[in-house]
Amino acid sequence: MSIKLLRIVNFLSIPRGQHVRYGHKMRGKPPTIARNLKQRLEILKQSEKDPTLDFNVNIGYPVTKTISRRTMTKIWAREITARRNNPELEKASRTRELLVDLKDARECWLQTDGPFHIHRIAEHYGIYKDLYRDAYFMPTVPLDICYNLEDDKVTRVRTGNIIKPKEASKAPDVTFNATTEDDGSLWTLLMTTPDGNFTDPKKEYCHWFIGNIPGNRVNEGEEFMDYLRPIAPYGIGYCRYIFVLYKQECYLDYSEYKKKINKPCLNLEERNWQTREFYMKYQDQLTPAGLAFFQSDWDNTMKEFYYDSLKIEVPIFQYDFPQPFIKKQKWFPLKKPFNLYLDKYRDPKEIMKEFLLRKLKEVHPFKGPEPKLQFPLAHRTHSYKPSWLKFEIMKKKLGHGRVNDLDEY
Repeated sequence: MSIKLLRIVNFLSIPRGQHVRYGHKMRGKPPTIARNLKQRLEILKQSEKDPTLDFNVNIGYPVTKTISRRTMTKIWAREITARRNNPELEKASRTRELLVDLKDARECWLQTDGPFHIHRIAEHYGIYKDLYRDAYFMPTVPLDICYNLEDDKVTRVRTGNIIKPKEASKAPDVTFNATTEDDGSLWTLLMTTPDGNFTDPKKEYCHWFIGNIPGNRVNEGEEFMDYLRPIAPYGIGYCRYIFVLYKQECYLDYSEYKKKINKPCLNLEERNWQTREFYMKYQDQLTPAGLAFFQSDWDNTMKEFYYDSLKIEVPIFQYDFPQPFIKKQKWFPLKKPFNLYLDKYRDPKEIMKEFLLRKLKEVHPFKGPEPKLQFPLAHRTHSYKPSWLKFEIMKKKLGHGRVNDLDEY
């Protein structure tokens, strides 16, 4: 009886409604590795925190929506009804020529759910935790930060968007909404990064510090620390660069933070910063109100900036891979090509040197390497050679293997 016929017979012999399992696959970790119930409960008890001791404090202003969501929904419903009865808009929508005013959409978003969304994104990126630890604030004052590029192009700072150091090489244009009631108000703008400090990982770098800004005129404020472009090191990925706008209750003397006069501050140790200590010192006179941040990583312009401006070597962070494990050498390795097996126990530099010398014998110093054959395997070798040597010659003709990695040199 064939296997197929045997399966059909077994299937017909199963009673109706009975479930048969033909195989079992273990789900999750095996019992020898998985934690039992007692261990899981102990981990949950350790993760539980005392709510009277562990909680976040709001150090900002309360959010006051200019328009409630219910009112905005009614306004949207009226506009939708009015636009549905407009034949010109209907025609433009059908022909895909209808344009949406993004400025109006952004203003509407900022008036309703914008501060809550920005707060949620900043919490996701760990902004409050790294700057204030157990405190947070709601960004009630929208910040409009633009970097001017070539050909009249502009890149804006949003909430975590990526801006390259080349695009952020010069100080941006910062504007924010100061109402008529706040015409005589004073503001403080700080740009810091909690990532990539070379001397003390627990500290930040202050990239820009402007205090005593009258109204929303940032250019008229006192610059206590000049602008420094993003300096994300090579190999650590994206670094966060955070703009925080504080509202002052009175004029503040920040002269202690002014490191140099009429000269750019290029000493990174002088730019060491801690936002939490700064706020604790002036918490009675400052209230955070605005927040915006972007991410930046390494690009080619940073190499020149490190050498020429900062006068330091380029910091490169790489993963230190462990040495590969090699078993103890055997006298008679079975079913293994002896040339590849013996190369495992040789010095890699010696092997590369041997390949390089072999290549220099074949390549002319002025004419360069010989052109590759169109059909390399069509040229057979007449003399007798062992199988392993034939295989090496075939790889050489096809351009495979580590010998041909030297072509780029």
